[in-house]
Formats: sequence, C-alpha cells, structure tokens
Amino acid sequence: QRPLVESGGGLVQAGGSLTLSCAASGRLFSRYTMGWFRQAPGKEREFVAAIGWSDNSTYYADSMKGRFTISRDYAKITVSIAMNNLKPEDTAIYYCAAGRRPPHLLGSEIEYWGQGTQVTVSS
Repeated sequence: QRPLVESGGGLVQAGGSLTLSCAASGRLFSRYTMGWFRQAPGKEREFVAAIGWSDNSTYYADSMKGRFTISRDYAKITVSIAMNNLKPEDTAIYYCAAGRRPPHLLGSEIEYWGQGTQVTVSS
C-alpha cells in the first residue's frame, strides 16, 4: 500500500481554484506533521504549507498566504490544500509529505513522500 497518495490535480485557468487531497495509509500519520511541497520545471523544490497534529498549527510560505489553505481530517487520515486565485507560476508537481518535525521545520526531515500530482495553470 502506498503510504501517501495525492489526488485532485489538473488543468485550470488563471484566477481559478483547485483543491488537492492526500490520503495516508495508517493511523501512524495521525501523529505526524503533514504538508505540501511543489516543484516546477527547471526550479528547485519549494515548500508550500504544513499542518501539525498536536494543535493543528499551520505554517505557509509567504507567497501562499491569503491564497492557499491547508487542513486535515483525523478520521479519514487525509490532508488537503485549497488553492484559489491560481496563477501560471503555480504550475508544478505538488507532493504530499509527512514527518515528525513541527510545521515550520517539516522540510528538514521528511520521512514519507507521495508520488505527486500535476497542477497546470493556463493564462
């Protein structure tokens, strides 16, 4: 069974909205910080957002604040990110990730990665 599986990617026009979901296998992930990263062609991997498990604290990259919202469902063991006012520069492969670090330090120690889902924003 795949530990993390993303879904919801696709093609949208600039200004549109899209919600991505990540399904985690096992209650282990109910006590892990969950988050999203993205990578565009020719660009380095970029942190998007993360959410903790003890207090549901969230942390966003500055460029995402006000446009993206991360949330999680403990019963379904899923994490989602709602993206609105999408721009062509948001085009990338989006990856779900999990680790034991708090949201603002998730990138320093990732234990699990999803396979990614493509998001394409046309102008």
